[in-house]
Amino acid sequence: MRAGRDPAGVRIVVAAKTFPAEAVRAVVEAGARDIGENYVQEARRKRAELDRADVRWHLIGRLQRNKAKTALDLFDVIHSLDRLDLATDLDRAARAAGRRANCLVEVNLGSEKSKGGVSPGELERFLGQLAEFPDLLIEGLMAVPPPATRPEDSRLHFAELFDLRERLSGLRLPNARLKELSMGMSADFEAAIEEGATIVRIGTAIFGTRTGTG
Repeated sequence: MRAGRDPAGVRIVVAAKTFPAEAVRAVVEAGARDIGENYVQEARRKRAELDRADVRWHLIGRLQRNKAKTALDLFDVIHSLDRLDLATDLDRAARAAGRRANCLVEVNLGSEKSKGGVSPGELERFLGQLAEFPDLLIEGLMAVPPPATRPEDSRLHFAELFDLRERLSGLRLPNARLKELSMGMSADFEAAIEEGATIVRIGTAIFGTRTGTG
């Protein structure tokens, strides 16, 4: 509201990596309906334990090609599409399942070698290549900015992702809506919302500091 935006336009994805199913169940009972996981196996276990049809599951970590089919079965949205070979596998799995794979394209805003993601300069070409995969639905963009000492340090990256989305929306690609911007986490979600985020991925601010491994 402080940013002049409708709160209904921003979705909280609860980043549940390493937190047990009991903790996830508690936030779902408190009203959360979007759960984010980084790993396929961890999500499979928690989803089976929760057994809730009204929860949307988001893969917010990097996806290996050999787990594309499993990920499609488990997750409603995949936030980390960033390479053509993975797009090929997801498209094939979606076609076999008789559905479309809802994806966000991950953008590597800081050109960090330790992270996945398409560089901003390659994003337009990559989206054009994805137009050849009819069973993929590209709903938007996702980014994890470089580590920052202050939330304000991430603001320029969030603004860059917003500008990329605005510019590339005009391409009118057949399988790209580009309505979603998944950016911002516990330390900087306020700046992300002010810069146009439609999805924020929050874990620590909900659960506390991570101490376990699953």
